[in-house]
Amino acid sequence: MNVPSPCNVLMLYPLFSAESFWTFGESCKVLGVKRPAAPLGLITVAAMLPESWTVRLIDCNTAPFGEEDLAWADVVFTGGMLPQQADTLRLIELCRAAGKPVVVGGPDPTSSPHIYERADFRVLGEAESVIDEFIAAWESGARSGVFTAPKFQADVTKTPVPRFDLLKFEDYLYLGVQYSRGCPFTCEFCDIIELYGRVPRTKTIEQMFVELETIYKMGYRGHLDFVDDNFIGNKKSLRQFLPKLAEWQRTHGYPFEFSTEASVNLADDPELLELMGAANFFGIFVGIESPDPETLVAMRKKQNTRRNIAESIHKIYAAGMLVTAGFIVGFDNEKVSMAESMIEFIEEAAIPVAMVGLLYALPNTQLTRRLEREGRLHSGHDVAPTIGADQCTAGINFDPVRPLRDILTDYKRVLEHVYSPAAYAARVDRLMTLLDRSRQRSELAEGDIRSKLGAMETVHKVVSALPEARAPLWQTFMNCAKRDTSSARIAVQMIAAYAHLGPYSRKVIAAIDERLAALDNETVAPVAVGVTAA
Repeated sequence: MNVPSPCNVLMLYPLFSAESFWTFGESCKVLGVKRPAAPLGLITVAAMLPESWTVRLIDCNTAPFGEEDLAWADVVFTGGMLPQQADTLRLIELCRAAGKPVVVGGPDPTSSPHIYERADFRVLGEAESVIDEFIAAWESGARSGVFTAPKFQADVTKTPVPRFDLLKFEDYLYLGVQYSRGCPFTCEFCDIIELYGRVPRTKTIEQMFVELETIYKMGYRGHLDFVDDNFIGNKKSLRQFLPKLAEWQRTHGYPFEFSTEASVNLADDPELLELMGAANFFGIFVGIESPDPETLVAMRKKQNTRRNIAESIHKIYAAGMLVTAGFIVGFDNEKVSMAESMIEFIEEAAIPVAMVGLLYALPNTQLTRRLEREGRLHSGHDVAPTIGADQCTAGINFDPVRPLRDILTDYKRVLEHVYSPAAYAARVDRLMTLLDRSRQRSELAEGDIRSKLGAMETVHKVVSALPEARAPLWQTFMNCAKRDTSSARIAVQMIAAYAHLGPYSRKVIAAIDERLAALDNETVAPVAVGVTAA
């Protein structure tokens, strides 16, 4: 058996090209960290490489790298998501200039491989299925190539424990682990089913506990995010895993507080809600997109119809888990009153952190293919903005049915209300009256980075930076503190989030105002196409 030769691998996690609702930059500063999430994808790939290879990881979002780093490397690995595209391309050119072979992979290179043609190697699709081909080619002396994994066939039960040792835990608000890949639904705008398929594949329970034990023994305590595309996509497996996860937490003194992403039909399953609460889940991200049933049907998100979504959110609150949610403005079937209906829904559901963005036709989705057939897709739709733009400011990369001015005006109206200090604080206050934390641990584990700052100190930092929010945020904090300490702790997290969300929403509003002003000099006719579901 041939033993791979030694090789120095430099992994570079690219910069996110723009601030977004997801970056939480100012909130991270308040809490004394550099970024919300650690780069799980790269450290998972690192674990797939031969033991004789030496790996260094530099997250360009948290630390600089220099010529000496490139000089050390035999090969550079990089790649990531669409918001990292511009910096990934920059890194490729830096490597080429330094004469270092560069390997690129990840969701965006997989969706748009033509954009990354300057990379020496492209590893496309799920790495488990193809990384051995790359290693064999490298060992044989190849210094370029394209390696494409068969779709949706990676055996995640053989995925190794990620190289958590490559991370600086203190740089991040939370770490991530992955239990499953894929989602059973068919949302038209989503690329998850194109990348990972509609049949969720899960790791074994034993695998997950090896990962959790690894993180635990390394001394990490605190927030751990299950990065799954839809945590409840495979309910049968999950029902077997969660009771054992709850028992593991109990025997280890509840070292972790979990969050994840799930579809809203989680609310239909009292048993799963109970099990997740017992395992110490505290937060769920839910893609709601629109409160309008016709719009949901048209985007093929039927799982959100035939239900009162606000009541579903309240059921999740009753199980002790707060909900952050995604909303999108710009669908073909939207009505003139969409802004008011979205605002009313967000208020009724009491969702403080509402990630509201403009519709962006992602590469390699049903939506993008339909828009292309209809002749509505803009040229360069899969080229990410390079400076200061994300889907919030650069969305609608196609010719919309509704007048663009109306879409932008509605979007601005939603942001102005949702992230006004008074409205945000009131939603936090109401959320705390709906959140039943009796299943979860009330205190943070010793060593949790979130416990470094006291509640009063955190709130003081936020309101000192945002004096216009002082009165409503302090009042909300005091109201929650009077109810119970667990409620106050969650409220403080929401207040810390506003340190980013408040200022960022105002930046987006200013950018939308610029787009509206630019439209004053243009005459754009609405697109005349059918608006029924594709």
